[in-house]
Amino acid sequence: MSFAERLRARTAPLESFLDEVMAPKLAASGALPLGSAMAYALKGGKRLRGFLVLEGAALHGAAQEQALWPAAAVEAMHAYSLVHDDLPCMDDDDLRRGQPTVHVKWDEATAVLVGDALQSLAFELASHEAAHPDPAVRIALVAGLARAAGAEGMVLGQAQDIAAESATSPLTLAEITALQANKTGALIVWSAEAGARLAGADPAPMAAYARALGLAFQIADDILDVAGDAAKAGKRVGKDAARGKATFVSLLGLEAARARAAELVDEAIAALDGYGAAADGLREAARFVIAREM
Repeated sequence: MSFAERLRARTAPLESFLDEVMAPKLAASGALPLGSAMAYALKGGKRLRGFLVLEGAALHGAAQEQALWPAAAVEAMHAYSLVHDDLPCMDDDDLRRGQPTVHVKWDEATAVLVGDALQSLAFELASHEAAHPDPAVRIALVAGLARAAGAEGMVLGQAQDIAAESATSPLTLAEITALQANKTGALIVWSAEAGARLAGADPAPMAAYARALGLAFQIADDILDVAGDAAKAGKRVGKDAARGKATFVSLLGLEAARARAAELVDEAIAALDGYGAAADGLREAARFVIAREM
């Protein structure tokens, strides 16, 4: 089985679950575009974060029925971030996952509300009693998701990214690494840890894996922006260079960036040594992030 097939097989229940989750939201919004725009924003994508939750849960012996809740939660949180990042006041993008962005298909006000609703949905899902019978575990999941998504994680990274565009000097390699650990890495780490937390296991090996994975993922994104195909990527390429942004590629060069991403994949794989063959799906995921075309 190829990794693409494994990814689809692991996340197929998540796709169905997200449809179930959205059904009452669609019904509640009636003729308003809110529900349909939320569902639109949730469609497509690699589902890498949800995959990490589900694969990590399986690795640690947690039930899929429980893991679907945090897996859906992180996909909702990720979708919210994309909707808001695409807004004219942020990155001003008109294409996402091969489709018009939410503010282009509807309008800016709808996009803001969709992002707000998806963020709320993420916390609703992570705190659901079906995720875990112990309220303390659910609270820990929610608190961790809040930190990963908020002013110490993803939102901080976006603020750092915006500030860098108007800075008088480009970011250093260390500064870009810290920025991306917040903007991209924090949610990936939460996703990888979630399954271990559901099972009451030590999440440290999964966190080490995910920190390396998240940085490799971002370097691969920077490479795709330079050398990728917009039709395959499902979004505009060449944006960073047009804006004069410092990236891993602009600082390291294309080949050195590829080499660094490969080193990080090796680090991620090494972090899984204690799991044996049971973690092969996660090892394949690490290799996938630097081989992908989208």
